[in-house]
Amino acid sequence: MKQVFQVEKTCPKTQARTGFLFTRRGVVETPVFMPVGTQASIKALTPDDVASLGARIILANTYHLFLRPGHELIARLGGLHQFMNWPRAILTDSGGFQVFSLAKFCRIEEEGARFKSHLDGQEYVLTPELAMEIQAALDSDIRMVLDTCIPHPCSYDETQRLTALTTRWERRSKKAWEKNAKGSLLFGIVQGGMYEDLRRKSAEEIVSLGFDGYAIGGLSVGEPQELMLKMLEVSVSGLPEENPRYLMGVGTPEDILEAVARGVDMFDCVLPTRNARRGTLFTSQGKLAIKQARYKNDEKPLDPHCRCYTCRHYSRAYLRHLFLAGELLAYRLNTIHNLFFYLDFMEKIRQSIREGRFQEFKKAYYQQKEENEC
Repeated sequence: MKQVFQVEKTCPKTQARTGFLFTRRGVVETPVFMPVGTQASIKALTPDDVASLGARIILANTYHLFLRPGHELIARLGGLHQFMNWPRAILTDSGGFQVFSLAKFCRIEEEGARFKSHLDGQEYVLTPELAMEIQAALDSDIRMVLDTCIPHPCSYDETQRLTALTTRWERRSKKAWEKNAKGSLLFGIVQGGMYEDLRRKSAEEIVSLGFDGYAIGGLSVGEPQELMLKMLEVSVSGLPEENPRYLMGVGTPEDILEAVARGVDMFDCVLPTRNARRGTLFTSQGKLAIKQARYKNDEKPLDPHCRCYTCRHYSRAYLRHLFLAGELLAYRLNTIHNLFFYLDFMEKIRQSIREGRFQEFKKAYYQQKEENEC
């Protein structure tokens, strides 16, 4: 039996843990943040840039690559790794979230999600089998089952119906994946909306199907953080300790810290790259909006404590100039910094857990944040 995950060290006072996720393209240290390469590209960066920042795994999007350029074309060109020149691990989502959030029309049926492309209006039905077929063509290392995306707020009855459908879709996803797994890993997804009993039931049913890892879906969809963390705790409590746990689409550094404390191992979010393109930078002193006039003559780096290429070579004044002038280099330099911040943040979290000081690290982070906000 293949080994998928190994817990290295656990915090004695929280559920935070470090571990090793074994993929066919290398070992990934956890907790890990996965930069999002929606369309086979981390926006504004080359794959070499991303690797040099320390990323061991990235995420690519099934929905977007299915619509453009098409999974068959990528398969003919050698798969997603060769297509985008990324030799390390890739996780692909199922495309379900994008169907619900981007498509011009979407209807949930037993067979799958019927939708019209946001690009040209053409109608498709994304089934569990098709989601697995697309990911097999992409030849990703970690593949996600097709699940239903439950909006917030959502009634109990509707949440129950969609959660039950998710279980049936995941059963079909696994059966389809087994036909063309090629050494990849398959992750199940826990749903259940904002209802504790439905979350527990979903976790029990998904675990009974037997996956390599387990994701927690349907969170950070507009609910307050307190409710998100409560649903996260309920979901994680039903997942086995020997498998990796992945909180999908989250999030801010604060959300990541809280989720790590509750036993989560994997994260992804567009926040660092999207914010970079909008001129918002993450620093050890808090977020910084580079377009503000106060930085016009500022000779200091973005973050004097940061070791990234941007902070070692450029001033806030120059970065502000690039951003206001609409220069493409602004997106590149800002993205380098924000991704470095996130990946370095995860490394610091891992080190604090290994050294038995995770709680102190977490407390110090909030103290510094509070001081900067005063």
